[in-house]
Amino acid sequence: MPPPIEQRADAPHAALVIIGTGMAGIGLARALRRQGDTRTIALLSADSGDEYSKPLLSTGFAKRIGPEKLAQRSAADVAEELNATLVTHTQVVQLDVDNQKVRLSDAREFYYDDLVLATGAAPRAPFSVPERLSSRCFNVNDLDDYRRFHTALTQGPTRVAVIGAGLVGCEFANDLIAGGHHVSLLAPENTPLARLLPEPLGRALATAFEEAGITLHLGHAITAITDAVNDHAIDIQLDNGESFQADKVLMATGLTPRTALANASGLAVASSGIQVDRYLRTSEPNIYALGDVACVEGVNAMYVQPLQASIKALAATLSGTPTRVAFGAWPVIVKTTLLPVVAYPPLTTPEKWRIEGEGGEMAALAEDKDGRLIGFALTGGCVRRKVELSRAAPALLG
Repeated sequence: MPPPIEQRADAPHAALVIIGTGMAGIGLARALRRQGDTRTIALLSADSGDEYSKPLLSTGFAKRIGPEKLAQRSAADVAEELNATLVTHTQVVQLDVDNQKVRLSDAREFYYDDLVLATGAAPRAPFSVPERLSSRCFNVNDLDDYRRFHTALTQGPTRVAVIGAGLVGCEFANDLIAGGHHVSLLAPENTPLARLLPEPLGRALATAFEEAGITLHLGHAITAITDAVNDHAIDIQLDNGESFQADKVLMATGLTPRTALANASGLAVASSGIQVDRYLRTSEPNIYALGDVACVEGVNAMYVQPLQASIKALAATLSGTPTRVAFGAWPVIVKTTLLPVVAYPPLTTPEKWRIEGEGGEMAALAEDKDGRLIGFALTGGCVRRKVELSRAAPALLG
C-alpha cells in the first residue's frame, strides 16, 4: 500500500466522491439526486466529462452523427444539473484509504466520506503499434476517442482495418461499411463473435458481412504492422504470409477493467475487476465499485442492463436502504444491422448446442446435461424469441 498522503487543511471535502463520468458515474449521481439526496458530490473525470451514451459510439458513422451530437450534455451542464463539483481531464493518481482522500494529477486532493470507483475498462493491447503509425491507429472507448477517430475519417471513403471480431469490432465494422468506408475485419478466431455465438451462427454473420462488402481475414494472427512502401498506407501482415493495406486501423481487441488504482490501494482485485459484494462494497466498507470495473461475486457484466440495475441498487444503499444487486437473464443485443444478433452466453460450458433454422435465421439453444436451457444465441428474425427464451433461462446473478 502507498504511504499515507500528508493531510492539508485546505483540501476540499465531498460527502461522496465518484471517480469516472461515464454512464456509471453520472448515472449514479443522477439517481441520488432524483431520490432527493442532497449530499455534496464530486465527480472526477480523466476525459472531457461530457455526458453521452457509450453504446451509440458504434452507430455514429451509419447515422452520420458527429461527436457534437453524441454529447448529450456538456460537463458544465452536468455539474449544474447535479449540483456537483466536476473535475475534467484530470487523473486520480493515488487513493489514500486510511485518510479517505484522493490525490489528482494536478496535485489537488479531495477528502471523501464515501467513494465510488466507476473507472470503467481500458482497451486491451495484444501487440504494440510502431510510434510512427500511432496517429493512424485508434481505439474508441469514450467520446474523446470518438472525436479523434471521426476527425480522421472526414476526408471521404477510407480503408479501415478493424482488428478484433468481438462485440465492439463487429459493431464498428457494420457501422463503418454503412457509413461508406472500405472495411477489413481481422481476428484470430474463425468466426465473428466467437464468444457469443456458436460457429454456425458466427458463419451466418460472416456471410452477411461479406455480402455487404466487408473483407474478412479470420483465423489468422497479425505478425507485423508497418508502413506501406508506395501509398503512405499501413501494411498489415498475417501469419499465413498474406498482407493487405489500410489507411486507418481501429483496435477492437477487448477491454480490461481499470483496477490499477484500487490494486495500489490494497483493495481486493482480480483479473475480472475490483471484487465487490452484492451491495457493490469493496474490501473497504466505505468504498464501492460500479460498472465495467466491478466484479460482483465473480460476475463482470459489461452491458447496459446490469449497469442500470447496479446504479439503482447502489443509490438505494448509499441513501440508507442497503439493497443487494441482482441481474436477470438479460441477453446482449448486438448492433449489427446487416444481421441482427442477440445472445445470452451460458455461464458454464453447455453439454450441447441445439441449432434450429438455417441461413441467417437461426436459434442456438445451450443445454446442460439434463436438457435444461442455460443460454441461447439468435440471428435474423429469430431475435424475436429473446423475451421467450430469457424467461426460461437462469438469471445471470439471481
